[in-house]
Amino acid sequence: MKTNLLLLLCFVLLGTLNLDAQEVKFGGMDKSPMDAAHYPRRAAFKNYLEADDPDRTQKIKVLYSRPMKKDRNIFGELIPFGEDYRLGANEATEVTFYQTVEIGTTIVPAGTYTIFGEPGKAFWTIKLSEERFIGGSQNRDVSKDIVSIKAAVIPVDNVRESFTVGFQKETEDRVWMLFEWDQTRVGFPINLAPPTFAGSDASPMDLVQFPDMSRLRNFVEEKDLAANEPQVRVVYSRPQMKGRKIFGEMLKYGEMWRVGANETTEVTFFKDVMVGGKELKAGRYGLFAEVNEGNWEFVLHKSVQSWGNANFDEKDVVVKVKAPTEKTPETLEALSMTFVDKGNGQLHLVVGWENTMARLPILVK
Repeated sequence: MKTNLLLLLCFVLLGTLNLDAQEVKFGGMDKSPMDAAHYPRRAAFKNYLEADDPDRTQKIKVLYSRPMKKDRNIFGELIPFGEDYRLGANEATEVTFYQTVEIGTTIVPAGTYTIFGEPGKAFWTIKLSEERFIGGSQNRDVSKDIVSIKAAVIPVDNVRESFTVGFQKETEDRVWMLFEWDQTRVGFPINLAPPTFAGSDASPMDLVQFPDMSRLRNFVEEKDLAANEPQVRVVYSRPQMKGRKIFGEMLKYGEMWRVGANETTEVTFFKDVMVGGKELKAGRYGLFAEVNEGNWEFVLHKSVQSWGNANFDEKDVVVKVKAPTEKTPETLEALSMTFVDKGNGQLHLVVGWENTMARLPILVK
């Protein structure tokens, strides 16, 4: 009895194992085997490289399949001109950028994309798409294309049997991605050091100039040009209140202030002037102020290439001028500046923010 039960159990187990084995199916070797192209090429085996080897830093990787020519005419016949081609076989070819790059004039953030080519006799159009996990180019969503760039066809003498992707370094910051098959080579440049552009600053820059029309001299009639020669200009950034209490809280009394935000506020005198009883030569100066309750002390400084008042050096002070504060006619959300002409070469640079303003008298010689 025990023997029969044991035989039955073995039969069941063997049957189960046989069923499990029937469910497992391994694919054979693909006719268009998958491959990868790396830039730098040696980044593919970075674990074998020294820690300080620059090629350890991978920048680009292309994952693609490699169809064979097999005595066929490829471009213009097997792959028609004027239609999107997956640049390989099977799944759409993927390219991963490990850093932000520039292709043509398009900034491409780091990430993985699909890449296609529309072949032509003399030029191809290379297209980069955000759509992923698709088989080839059929029914793809062209609205997800982010790059379209022309690439010249370069005939080659030797026949390349399998579709191949490679890279050619031009400079440290510029590399060509190349596609070659049959007797056709196509490539396009990739900028590895794309330009960077700042977004809108929270404290946008502005300027005031005296006389006001001296900024727009091409609109001034010839007879009025002499009266509109530039005399003083201030370039500054304009922080906003944004619900904050400014003087005495955000700007502590007794502390030096850049009279703006970001870079040091810059005053340019186009002529020699008198400020605070001191003669100043025409030129550029940094403008600071020590704010106190009831008065400010304006400071003109030799430093014009600094970021705010960090490491303010007293020895570079040109002149200090104390000025009483006044109440502004209205609340000023943003730091504001203007000039008031007092006549006979005398003018006031008026600085106002929140409900407080102060005047810096200037005599233009």
